[in-house]
Amino acid sequence: MTKEMLGIDIGGSGIKGAPVDLSDGSFVRERYRVATPQPARPKAVAKVVAEVVEHFGWDGPVGVTYPGVVMDGVTMSAANVSKQWIGLDAASLLADATGREVTLLNDADAAGVAEMRLGRGRGRRGTVLLLTLGTGIGSALFTDGVLVPNTEFGHIEIDGEDAELRASAKAREEEGLGWAEWAGRLGTYMARLEALLSPSLIIVSGGVSKRSERFLPLIEGVRAEIVAARLVNHAGIVGAAMAAAAAHEAARKKR
Repeated sequence: MTKEMLGIDIGGSGIKGAPVDLSDGSFVRERYRVATPQPARPKAVAKVVAEVVEHFGWDGPVGVTYPGVVMDGVTMSAANVSKQWIGLDAASLLADATGREVTLLNDADAAGVAEMRLGRGRGRRGTVLLLTLGTGIGSALFTDGVLVPNTEFGHIEIDGEDAELRASAKAREEEGLGWAEWAGRLGTYMARLEALLSPSLIIVSGGVSKRSERFLPLIEGVRAEIVAARLVNHAGIVGAAMAAAAAHEAARKKR
């Protein structure tokens, strides 16, 4: 069984990657980050992904996350990247650009898988919801540890607009919101999700989760336990590496 795998996380502002020790989710080498090309068109992003692969001299399979819906390697939405991604066989594009076997999946799903296996969701039964707070809001939903892929709960409507336009980490920064005001928006958003999904646990991921003590205690009106991700902003990379390892092992067994 593969012990290490390269994971790459495509985000709205940065493309990050690192070889991952699959036993504990730690990085074997220091994370490498490149700013996401603007506008984030497919060929430009694929070039950066290839740069990350080359940086590590990686010659095996690669796991890559995408900030939107992914079905059988085809990207079906594009909230914070170019609309050129919609309907694109992105897995093949990235495989051609890198010359590597590529497993592509939704970024929040990858983060959720990592947290459920190695982080705060480990051993939790029932319904668990992970939210990634960054340029937008990603979501991953689990029932008794089983992923429901490609949920897009960042786009539910609150006060006439996408929730992520009000409650993402980007919205907090752009509007200059204090922690308490932002926590109020998060509470409204999470309460809406709780009314629809009844999770017993909500895991908050993304870079801002490193400062969870500043806002999580301020969230009100939510019954579910709310915790910061153990893997913080590394969960997407770790989950991508896990997905690539699983796909590679499944393909090996078929041969």
